[in-house]
Amino acid sequence: MRAPLAAALLLSAIAGPTLAQTPPATIGQQYVPAPWWMRDPVIASIGYVRVELQANRAGFSATFQVVDRSVAEASRKAADQVRALSQTLAAYGVEKVRVETSLSTQPLYDQYRDENGVLRDNTRADRIERYQAQATVSLSVRDVALLERIYATVVASQPNSISQVYFSLEPDNDAKTNLAGAAMRDARTRAEAAARNAGATLGSVRVIDPTGRACQTDVLAGWPSYGSGPSQATTVEPYEVMGARAMAMPSPPPPPPPPAPGQAPSEAQIEAARLALQPPLQTLTDQACVVYGLN
Repeated sequence: MRAPLAAALLLSAIAGPTLAQTPPATIGQQYVPAPWWMRDPVIASIGYVRVELQANRAGFSATFQVVDRSVAEASRKAADQVRALSQTLAAYGVEKVRVETSLSTQPLYDQYRDENGVLRDNTRADRIERYQAQATVSLSVRDVALLERIYATVVASQPNSISQVYFSLEPDNDAKTNLAGAAMRDARTRAEAAARNAGATLGSVRVIDPTGRACQTDVLAGWPSYGSGPSQATTVEPYEVMGARAMAMPSPPPPPPPPAPGQAPSEAQIEAARLALQPPLQTLTDQACVVYGLN
C-alpha cells in the first residue's frame, strides 16, 4: 500500500505547480473569474489629458561644396569654408547648440555620349577630371531663443544648400510628472461625474495604473480588448505642466560670441540674413487608470 500512496503523492507534487500555473480563464470562455477588486461595485475611469507646449529643440544642416583638380586641395578648401563657421557656433557652448561637421569627397569623371546619345560618366581611374569635396555642418539648437541668429549666421556664410529647419519637443522630468498628475486628477473628475449621474458616490480607490492599460482590459470577456481610451482628451493649461516657466517672459538672447578668425560672417551680414523662425506648438498627451469602489 505504501508504494501506490507514494506514487500518488509524487504525482500530486508534480501536478501541483502545473495546476497553479494554469491561467484562470481561456480565451472565448463564457464565464471568467473577476479580479478581487470587482467583487463589489466599481467604476474604472481613464484620465486622458493633453497640453500644447512650444517646441524647445530645432535642427538643420548646411552644405559647402568645392571642386578642384586635386583631392587634397578640394578637401582643404571645403574645410576652410566651414572652419570659421564651426568655431563661431561652438562659442555658444554645447548646452546651447551642438555642431557636427563632416567632410566627404567624390571624383568627377570625364563624360561621353553612348550610341543612344545618353551622357555617361567614364568611370575609370585615369579619366578623373576633378574632385568634389562636400563639407556638411549639422546643428542641433537646444536654446530656440538663439535659433534666428544661428540660422542667419549660417546663411551669411553662403553655403551651397541649407536644409529645412525641423522642430521637436523634449519635455523635462518635471513636465512629465505634472502631466501625469493632471491625468490622475482627470480620472477622478470623470469618475465623479459618471457616478453622480448614475445616482452613486465614489468609494475608496481599488487600483491605480499610471499606464492606463488596466482600464482597457475586458476582464469579463476573458481577453484584452486594448481600446484607445476616451476619444476626447481634457486640455490642461501650460502653466499646470510647466509651472512658472510657462508664464515667464522669454529672456533676450545672450550677446553674440566673438567672431572667429578667417571668413566668419560680419555682424552686418548676419543681421541682413535674419528671418522669423517661430517654434511651433507641440502636443503632449498622457493617460492614467483609476478604479474606484461605489457607494
